[in-house]
Amino acid sequence: MTRRSFRLPISRRSLIGLSLVTAVLVGGPVVAHHGWSWAEGEQMELKGTIRSISMAPPHPMLMVTATDGKVWQVDLGNPNQTERSGFTGTTAKPGDAVTAIGNRHLDKSKAHMKAVRIVLAGKNYDMYPERIRTN
Repeated sequence: MTRRSFRLPISRRSLIGLSLVTAVLVGGPVVAHHGWSWAEGEQMELKGTIRSISMAPPHPMLMVTATDGKVWQVDLGNPNQTERSGFTGTTAKPGDAVTAIGNRHLDKSKAHMKAVRIVLAGKNYDMYPERIRTN
């Protein structure tokens, strides 16, 4: 019995091109989301109550019910930055009062912001200290 080899009718150049296109399509939204280009340059302050906390990658986040009742997604730093700030999964719990300072989504219909600082019980947790703007 002889063994037959099977070859796909695709060139090496086509395979490389297909790989690059796949990487851009899959990785593009992740890179865009994790930068700052989706957020306004001006910072805002959001006061409310923590509804839920997620420390899961790619970035930890809080769901915060603002004083007006609107629920906001507040993205924190990447897991290492968030931990370096002192904020961990046990730092806060749902129901805690919180102030988030950061940059709001460019699309004002989205209640979404990227926090540079979180304040809990008077303690600052600086995710991006170099980006904090004080007035």
